[in-house]
Amino acid sequence: MDIVTILGILAGLAALVGGFLWEGGQITGLFQQTAALIVFGGTIAAVVISYPTARLKTIPQAIRYAFVRPDNDMEELVDDIVQMATTARRNGVLALERKAQHHPNLFLSEGMQMVVDGTEPALVRQIMEIEIDRAEMKHDGYAKIFESAGGYAPTMGIIGTVMGLVHVLGSLSDPTELGPAIAVAFIATLYGVASANLIFLPIASKIKSRSADEIQNMELLLQGILAIQNGEHPQIVRKKISFEMMRTTDLTPPPSMKKGVLDETTD
Repeated sequence: MDIVTILGILAGLAALVGGFLWEGGQITGLFQQTAALIVFGGTIAAVVISYPTARLKTIPQAIRYAFVRPDNDMEELVDDIVQMATTARRNGVLALERKAQHHPNLFLSEGMQMVVDGTEPALVRQIMEIEIDRAEMKHDGYAKIFESAGGYAPTMGIIGTVMGLVHVLGSLSDPTELGPAIAVAFIATLYGVASANLIFLPIASKIKSRSADEIQNMELLLQGILAIQNGEHPQIVRKKISFEMMRTTDLTPPPSMKKGVLDETTD
């Protein structure tokens, strides 16, 4: 579970509620069932109308992708690739068959199995790039659902506020009730804007950010797979991946990715 994401949402809500209470507001004034029904019910309905059933079924996966941190550690994966390169140079790529079949990273496992099977490098690259594109499209679909919700929610809030004002202005028999009634009407706008900017849109951004990192890692793994297939020296494999990381992120890779391969002899 990615605690940072949850803490961020809770901190944002706490800031809004805390600021309201600081100005002398009452916590009960923030809860309005009718406004919640209009905003959240309307937003859900709009999202359901916007997407086919197959896309809507991916919402639980999208939520999981946003709130659960991936298990893959790129530094460990690079170490695995270097070890595979060492084994391949010493014993041939067929010695990697068992390692490829049981590796927990499915992308790396699939690529190495094709290498073991003797697939042409151009075909390996083509198939792996298709997998990368497929993953990117899937993640983009996740984000778009929440972006849509973030666009609909403020509009539903305005609709709820207008409906509330229509009701208030239609019954002006008691002017003393006018102020509180208008305040309640504007709660719908608060719900819509707050949910869009603290929940829906940030989740969409988190999915995009996490997707960008995953796609970059997949591209780095592809470089490693092709390097192993070409029979390159393990130290060269590590350096190529390190250089690619620096080129794409402008960051210095971890120290373990800079080091050479211990106990490796040069052919």
